[in-house]
Amino acid sequence: MNSFGRLFRFTTWGESHGPAIGAVVDGCPPGLAINEGALQPFLDARRPGQSKFTTQRQEPDQVRILSGVFEGKTTGTPISLMIENVDQRSKDYSDVAKAYRPGHADYAYDTKYGFRDYRGGGRSSARETASRVAAGGVARLVIPEVTILAYVSEIGGDAIDMANFDAAEIGNNPFFSPDAAAAARWEAIVDNARKSGSSVGAVVECVATGLPAGWGAPLYGKLDADLAAAMMGINAVKGVEIGDGFAAARLTGEQNADPMRPGTDGPLFDANHAGGIAGGISTGQPVVVRVAFKPTSSILTPQPTITRDGEATELFTKGRHDPCVGIRGVPVVEAMMALVLADQKLLHRGQCG
Repeated sequence: MNSFGRLFRFTTWGESHGPAIGAVVDGCPPGLAINEGALQPFLDARRPGQSKFTTQRQEPDQVRILSGVFEGKTTGTPISLMIENVDQRSKDYSDVAKAYRPGHADYAYDTKYGFRDYRGGGRSSARETASRVAAGGVARLVIPEVTILAYVSEIGGDAIDMANFDAAEIGNNPFFSPDAAAAARWEAIVDNARKSGSSVGAVVECVATGLPAGWGAPLYGKLDADLAAAMMGINAVKGVEIGDGFAAARLTGEQNADPMRPGTDGPLFDANHAGGIAGGISTGQPVVVRVAFKPTSSILTPQPTITRDGEATELFTKGRHDPCVGIRGVPVVEAMMALVLADQKLLHRGQCG
């Protein structure tokens, strides 16, 4: 189960401490202009070691295109992408080989397969998300009409003030925050967690604009269902909301409605509680998704656990880890949005022309 998508689909490969990771993108239409430079900015946004608020593992994350491109354009054949691992420290995980890290996939993975790559979590490591970001860069070429913007809206229970929202501010701080005041507060929150060897959670919001009405399907190909599956497949994600999400359960029917008025090029909406999706199909409104990231499970506080032999022990996680994994989750959420939308665009074109 290493592939995602139907017409536009991708398969990721590789492990955290292996020689390389990558993705194979299949179903991409031919004739799209592409090179490594078009994909690299998205990987640079996710790259570790860029501030004291993320893991200090130093990976350049330089992507190479190995196939599916000729004379600067996609050929319609599988596009193979590779990212080398250059800064592994497998010795940091010697204790993990003997016992399971609480909060990680160690026990569940070992129970399912009977063995595991304990070096950084192997296949279950968040390092795999770099491959998704590279594949997402290809997906963006399929949906040039769509603009995707993600940002951190909450860290450690401290949320942004939407009255201070400034999209230009997102790239000016290490937290992808559209609220400069919130970013200043988060610096202390994340730094305190880092210095104490602990971690905090975060919420990432992603908005896609420019979608026409009609992408998606009413039953088993719902746009919101695909988005939920894509986002829940990201490491450390424990919750996904579309539109108002759980808040909609606390509204009345009148409050939750998205009233429509006649417009020049279709209806004008007075609200967007549905997050741009109704009955599994896009309405032409902005598609809004919120993703909750748990606190990083790799912490320095010893936690009760068991060994592979079932004996009681304590374990704390050595190595280099994000005190708030949700920060670097922003480009991953954008990538998964792009991958779902590219697939849904091709599915819509295939059925409706």
